[in-house]
Amino acid sequence: MNLTDTHRGAAMEKLSLVLWRERELLEELHYRLEVEQLVLASGRSRWLAHATRDIDTLLATVRETEMLRAVAADEAAAASGMSSNPSLASLAESAGEPWTTIFTEHREAFVTLTNEITTLADSNRHLISAGYRSARETLMSLGESVDGYAADGSATAEPLRASLVDRSL
Repeated sequence: MNLTDTHRGAAMEKLSLVLWRERELLEELHYRLEVEQLVLASGRSRWLAHATRDIDTLLATVRETEMLRAVAADEAAAASGMSSNPSLASLAESAGEPWTTIFTEHREAFVTLTNEITTLADSNRHLISAGYRSARETLMSLGESVDGYAADGSATAEPLRASLVDRSL
């Protein structure tokens, strides 16, 4: 084994460690989104701001780790004689074993996690929008009646009118 092979192996190992960290963070993000969904579904808004803050903090860490991954991927590409900004699939193809298997497994895990996170985040956005509309309509009904929706989806209202009820019937 020569110095080039040692450098290449170290670059691949560094990339693999960053990929593991990123996978852990995405798993944590999936969990945090599940917690947010449970809070939303329960109708208890007390912890919603906390759950959202946890997600925002975690997303900042994910972005930082993505930067580390980009640097590590460029180093691994350079050590393999590839151009910068390689895809994980192309690195897996050129890396040789055991790195081909390791990087392919990372890529498959990222695809699965990304799909699950996207679906969950979309569901949470829907729940938040529905909750917001419900709260708004409830508040409007205290002083106004909701009589429909405008083209942009906002509730339209007109002031409540005094009504007479014949209670003798």
